[in-house]
Amino acid sequence: MQIGLAVGDVRGPATLAAVVDQVQVAADSGFATAWASQALGGDALTALAVAGAGADIAVGTAVVPVPQRHPMMLAGQALTVQAAVAGRLTVGVGVGVGAMVSGMFGLSTDRPVQRMREYLTVLGPLLRRETVDYHGEMLTAVGAVMVPGDVPAPSVLLAAMGPRMVRMAGELSDGTVTWMTGPKALADHIVPVITEAAADAGKASPRIVAGLPVCVTDAVGDVRARIAEQFALAAQVPEYRATLDREGVAGPQDVAIVGNDIEVARALARFRDAGVTEFMAAPYGTAEEQNRTIELLAELVRTTEK
Repeated sequence: MQIGLAVGDVRGPATLAAVVDQVQVAADSGFATAWASQALGGDALTALAVAGAGADIAVGTAVVPVPQRHPMMLAGQALTVQAAVAGRLTVGVGVGVGAMVSGMFGLSTDRPVQRMREYLTVLGPLLRRETVDYHGEMLTAVGAVMVPGDVPAPSVLLAAMGPRMVRMAGELSDGTVTWMTGPKALADHIVPVITEAAADAGKASPRIVAGLPVCVTDAVGDVRARIAEQFALAAQVPEYRATLDREGVAGPQDVAIVGNDIEVARALARFRDAGVTEFMAAPYGTAEEQNRTIELLAELVRTTEK
């Protein structure tokens, strides 16, 4: 199992310069990928284009919610970033949190699986610079994305938690990326379902990227309390609540990886044993806590490579 590092807003408010620094640290420390999530701050893909162009590391989004971005627009942006980072981009996409998509953008959230199926059906060919002429129930896309260059199409991962979305990730994408999902839900539900779906579709074994807050600390109770407060929304919205229930936990504070060096290493091993191909660590806490966490994770990366 590889270890990647989350950068940007998921670790706290970050300027573009800070994201550039975080990506460089990830590259210098030997992490597999620098992952940026699209929230309500800066644009994740733009930040990765700037930061990834000067750092020798794979980069990816985990994830970009797609309701606000037509696939032709996202394909054009992704191919531009792919050129900037010399072919090292992974595009993680998701349907977004329904309450935010409807409440903030006024967009429909009905039939999310069908919407994503149509989106992925169009996005893949567009990223391969193919012309599409698609008229679906929920999406129309006609034309091609004219981005010059010879870089390959970026890999596409789908944020998936429910059974139908997980199966679709295996069928129509290169794998899945999860957030606030523990090792039990991954081992019992997500990994076997997506692996079977990929095999049925005649595809290679899927990439399975699992993301969680990680904090190396001696003040476990205090850190878990802060995580419970900061990520309280994840315990309330249906998208995450179902996955937390599969894990048998109350909230994000219970799946986050928090503890001393030994406890964190053991927790990561459980994700490896669950079938995760890359763990996306989001260093949590103060600058001192995050630095301590990155130091341990970097040491685990070096140990794994030996």
